[in-house]
Amino acid sequence: MADAVAGPSRDLDAAKEAYAKGDVEASKLAHAARAPEKHSKVGGHLKSIVYGGLDGIITTFAVVAGAAGGDLAIEVVLILGISSVFADALSMGVGDALSTKAANQYALEERAREMWEMENNPEGEIQEMIEIFEEKGLSKEDATTAILAMSKNKEFFVDLMMAFELELEVPSEDDNPYFDGLVTFCSFVCFGFVPLLGYVVLYSIDLGDDKATVLFIIACCLTGLMLFVLGALKTMFTIQKWYAGGLEILFFGAMTAAVAYLIGLLVEEITGFSEGNDCRRM
Repeated sequence: MADAVAGPSRDLDAAKEAYAKGDVEASKLAHAARAPEKHSKVGGHLKSIVYGGLDGIITTFAVVAGAAGGDLAIEVVLILGISSVFADALSMGVGDALSTKAANQYALEERAREMWEMENNPEGEIQEMIEIFEEKGLSKEDATTAILAMSKNKEFFVDLMMAFELELEVPSEDDNPYFDGLVTFCSFVCFGFVPLLGYVVLYSIDLGDDKATVLFIIACCLTGLMLFVLGALKTMFTIQKWYAGGLEILFFGAMTAAVAYLIGLLVEEITGFSEGNDCRRM
């Protein structure tokens, strides 16, 4: 007995490459290949990884930049930075988990309602879908033929109604919102510590009178590099060029840090906080 194939068969990597190059013939060959199509599960958590990482590194670097602009001591930068990383990471992780859970529950409740309506009033649901397909540009005859054929598979038809009628995505059985939250938390912490690495590693090393400045420059370099890498990695799951994705995130991260630095500098000038204060740079 032949093995069942889950999903269409094609060379997905070749298909993506053909699309990127605009090569029609290569695309045809990729779709003609009888290789089982495999989708990366990492892509399903891409949002949590990217947004968690971006929020982590930008938020922490904003704290570092603001402290540098305010002429605060290295110890203050470490206290504010480390406490900010874990507090914001926990907030982001819990928020991601709860929002995903709420969205999944809503989608499942709507699917249950659509299934109940399909079981008790199939004619009405079928007519609704025919009208929707007509609005999409199909003739009444074609829409009726297509919908009647698809309505023979009740589970598939209800999922179709979810997509076309309610514009909702049904969560998969293995979708775990708490795992999404954990991914966000870990991503936030890992990337959020990047701007603080120099401060942590070189804290006890004598770098002269300009130690705080040197550490801030190191933080800028590490953050800029990691922002570019994060942006480039994001393009593995998109059609954007790797260098374009890297430069895009680097630009917006730099803008955020610049604003934080200038605000810190402005507050120091207005309040005169660092004058004679023990929290200023040592």
